[in-house]
Amino acid sequence: MSIQTIPLADIRRLLESGTPLTIWDVRTPAEFAAIHVQGARLMPLDKLDPAQIIAEISAHRADDRVDDRTHAEQPVYVICQSGARAGKACEKLTAAGVGAVLSIEGGTSAWESAGLPVVRGPGKVISLERQVRIAAGLMVFVGTLLAWLISPWFLILPGFVGAGLAFSGITNTCGMAMVLAKMPFANKK
Repeated sequence: MSIQTIPLADIRRLLESGTPLTIWDVRTPAEFAAIHVQGARLMPLDKLDPAQIIAEISAHRADDRVDDRTHAEQPVYVICQSGARAGKACEKLTAAGVGAVLSIEGGTSAWESAGLPVVRGPGKVISLERQVRIAAGLMVFVGTLLAWLISPWFLILPGFVGAGLAFSGITNTCGMAMVLAKMPFANKK
């Protein structure tokens, strides 16, 4: 399935023209609380419910005083940190029949770099990507240290992490990120 993306230049034009955008952020609640696109609504990828999004879009369209045909043509925009999770969300939404679904190119990082409006939370939150790098690095370090001090069998741990990172790069999925996203510290609002 081909994911449609929209460049930030097009988003900027839409914002400047006053076009209302329906933007869903599929990052973790902690990432969203740290910084998010102004007007975006949170629905983490692991809790993505296409039926809820369809219901909210329908309710929003019914409330609008705009010609329904015009509003029905407006796409749903999906954003994450850099684009990978948004792509998965777009696939899921498209398969559920949401209609026009576009991934915002470059994600929140690119949006912020482009100077588009964001809302910043009060505290500093470590992004999910950094959490994965920290966890992987610690696992490799501890496994290597234990192999040196106790038994070479502990080399299984860094080998497992290396294989997991290679698998993550090849498939564009990350099991460790999925686990970390479910941790209590990742869900603080």
